[in-house]
Amino acid sequence: MASLSRVLRVAATCPRGRSARNLGLQPLAREARPTTEKSVPYQCTLKEEAQGASVVPQGPSQPLPSTANVVVIGGGSLGCQTLYHLAKLGVGGVVLLERERLTSGTTWHTAGLLWQLRPSDVEVELLAHTRQVVSHDLEEETGLHTGWIQNGGLFIASNQQRLDEYKRLMSLGKAYGIESHVLSPAETKDLYPLMNVDDLYGTLYVPRDGTMDPAGTCTTLTRAAVARGAQVIENCAVTGIRVRTDDFGVRRVTAVETQHGSIQTPCVVNCAGVWASSVGRMAGVKVPLVAMHHAYVVTERIEGIQNMPNVRDHDASVYLRLQGDALSVGGYEANPIFWDEVSDKFAFGLFDLDWDVFTQHIEGAINRVPVLEKTGIKSTVCGPESFTPDHKPLMGEAPELRGFFLGCGFNSAGMMLGGGCGQELAHWIVHGRPEKDMYSYDIRRFHHSLTDHPRWIRERSHESYAKNYSVVFPHDEPLAGRNMRRDPLHEELLGQGCVFQERQGWERPGWFNPQETAQVLDYDYYGAYGHQAHKDYAYSRLLGDEYTFDFPPHHCVIQKECLACRTAAAVFNMSYFGKFYLLGADARKAADWLFSADVNRPPGSTVYTCMLNQRGGTESDLTVSCLAPGAQASPLAPAFEGDGYYLAVGGAVAQHNWSHINTVLQDQEFRCQLMDCSEDLGMLSIQGPASRDILQDVLDADLSNEAFPFSTHQLVRAAGHLVRAIRLSFVGELGWELHVPQASCLPVYRAVMAAGAKHGLVNAGYRAIDSLSIEKGYRHWHADLRSDDSPLEAGLAFTCKLKTSVPFLGREALEKQRATGLRRRLVCLTVEEEVPMFGLEAIWRNGQVVGHVRRADFGFTVNKTIAYGYIRDPSGGPVSLDFVKNGDYALERMGVTYAAQVHLKSPFDPDNKRVKGIY
Repeated sequence: MASLSRVLRVAATCPRGRSARNLGLQPLAREARPTTEKSVPYQCTLKEEAQGASVVPQGPSQPLPSTANVVVIGGGSLGCQTLYHLAKLGVGGVVLLERERLTSGTTWHTAGLLWQLRPSDVEVELLAHTRQVVSHDLEEETGLHTGWIQNGGLFIASNQQRLDEYKRLMSLGKAYGIESHVLSPAETKDLYPLMNVDDLYGTLYVPRDGTMDPAGTCTTLTRAAVARGAQVIENCAVTGIRVRTDDFGVRRVTAVETQHGSIQTPCVVNCAGVWASSVGRMAGVKVPLVAMHHAYVVTERIEGIQNMPNVRDHDASVYLRLQGDALSVGGYEANPIFWDEVSDKFAFGLFDLDWDVFTQHIEGAINRVPVLEKTGIKSTVCGPESFTPDHKPLMGEAPELRGFFLGCGFNSAGMMLGGGCGQELAHWIVHGRPEKDMYSYDIRRFHHSLTDHPRWIRERSHESYAKNYSVVFPHDEPLAGRNMRRDPLHEELLGQGCVFQERQGWERPGWFNPQETAQVLDYDYYGAYGHQAHKDYAYSRLLGDEYTFDFPPHHCVIQKECLACRTAAAVFNMSYFGKFYLLGADARKAADWLFSADVNRPPGSTVYTCMLNQRGGTESDLTVSCLAPGAQASPLAPAFEGDGYYLAVGGAVAQHNWSHINTVLQDQEFRCQLMDCSEDLGMLSIQGPASRDILQDVLDADLSNEAFPFSTHQLVRAAGHLVRAIRLSFVGELGWELHVPQASCLPVYRAVMAAGAKHGLVNAGYRAIDSLSIEKGYRHWHADLRSDDSPLEAGLAFTCKLKTSVPFLGREALEKQRATGLRRRLVCLTVEEEVPMFGLEAIWRNGQVVGHVRRADFGFTVNKTIAYGYIRDPSGGPVSLDFVKNGDYALERMGVTYAAQVHLKSPFDPDNKRVKGIY
């Protein structure tokens, strides 16, 4: 067998594509050609069981039922976990169909690592449930050992930023009771004697991390599920999904077809992994993922490696998994091999390892554990894995087809996320929504124009794979898949120094750097696949300046934008906002049910409201403007009779809002229409003390408080162009939004800028909005307000019509919560020291951790760091306002605590005078 060092030497000297047969290695391969002559580092796999059977079954392992309540497609980690959790919820008539044997797709060769700490509170919770299932629940239920090994996990930091990231994870872990320790190089050496620590800044050690066995876990899951009445049918490939269109024009699942018969069912769960796109096409559902080769090698025996923790050396892009008395070595590279022609015959198969691609991991592995230089390679494992555009799984009900759920695209993390995600998917199916906030995983997070766009999917999936081990900085932006959706002001703002952010394909202003133009260029794949890497790339360089957990170099630039808004005025281009019309015979009934606030006001009124789910969680916050009926249609005033509403929602979550509203309309069978005019209208927001004076020179309307009160809207002309002006503020200032037809955006913007020149009007971006809004205490959905947060917990009770008798979605849950008391509450905390915080910091109260920060930013007007997070009473009781007030608070940032002051009202303008024009 070849040693790792010899592989390095041969790879350096062999011409690309030449084989290394003299090493006893498999030939180098560029093509996606499967081979079954490889081994994986497990004592027993389901593949071996299948090969050892005396008779190879030619048909289904058992007869197909004629009907089922749920059919799960795919017998890998997610399929088995979903089946198990559905059975635990008491769902009968659940069937899992596997085209070959359990785990035969991608699960069987997975490394099976489980790390408890991730830079996401929801993922920490999901991982905790997986660990509970594999390390405790299954063995207690079945008496079988899943193969779980608790050998700990060690994250390597070879620079200060990486160590800072680990310290952030440690602080978050304290909020969840996860034991972790930041170790010095010397302490790391004591723990892992074979490790080279000369180049380390430190490590993060999590003693209760560990390793899962795919075959053992999936076998035990299915046995537990079958014991509860579920069925597992192997050797039964799905060939089609039968669909019907109901009387309301809604497509719904009716059956699953196989070569051996069909199963009538209203619910299908696509857990087909790499093959999920193919299953989706059977149903007319878009599944945005790509298949890539993902590899590791297994070493020969290493003396002294036994019982060592698993290692992740992110900066070397390599992991070292303990395998008895050997190691599995793998990682993520910048030039992974795409598997474009996914074969439906591929089962228990592997590809030949391409050493040209894999060799880059070996140098890092040898540097970290030098004994590997002379250690032989026992086997190579190169199999397919599915990857998604944002390196997050694809879950939830497909917007194109009711009853068709996704549980796929797990980016080689299906084992460690499987338990948590299987549980949430089961709740999604049974109760209509998951228990946790799963927006980051929800298929509805992607705009419909992107989910079948091959270039966008491929570019973003590649970048997400290549950056999988990169430090997760708070303000990072993708370089791939850019310039997909641009508004009419894009070139104008680019010329004025706009540094853009990307949200759901839209290019939106982040901040303004007048010193240079920062155009976003076509994706260069980081120089891979023959692409020429961009040189002197201004946008990439400015992003690089953001790669810090300190204040960025342009902190003062954002400060100027914020202070200009507070003292004069700023114009924000918010054209990427979602804009919908809700019209039709049942529009009023729909509005009453959908919106937590009473939106049935006279035409010309605008209401800030939430939309809730059945559990009382907040699915959205938005503004709803009541329209007057009319026979003449225009982009600003569609023709309709009866009641009509204009909805404005955050652009990053517009697709989520659209899907949520449509789902509710379908479920309630409301006769109304939801129209999307997001691409037809732009949106400018002019905010600040001088906004009235500026706009009075542009608009042909009286903007006085009497003629144009707060929370109202009018159709007016701006520089001769018809626009809808809405007096609202998202930053706590006097201001108006102008909703403008696309063709009029540029002339209206230029007229506003010309009128504002003498008043100190400036361009400002979303980084300024983040600071200004947190200063005023305004919520950001999916940050300090999520689908698992109720308006009562979030301090938004004023958005709920609980004083009326009007029923609305989520009302019963809110009434129950109000009667029993809030078990957690959103609080505002400020820190006197000028220290940057970004979220995930631990919240201490009277010496106990009571929560973590969801959202944080620096408030330039109050000159303090401001943080929002939900706190709980450690005793388990309700969190009253007295509990909030009577405590000594601190925030822990990277292991260091800072004294904090709690606020019951916004630290800026708590009496809301400025939005009323009172200065």
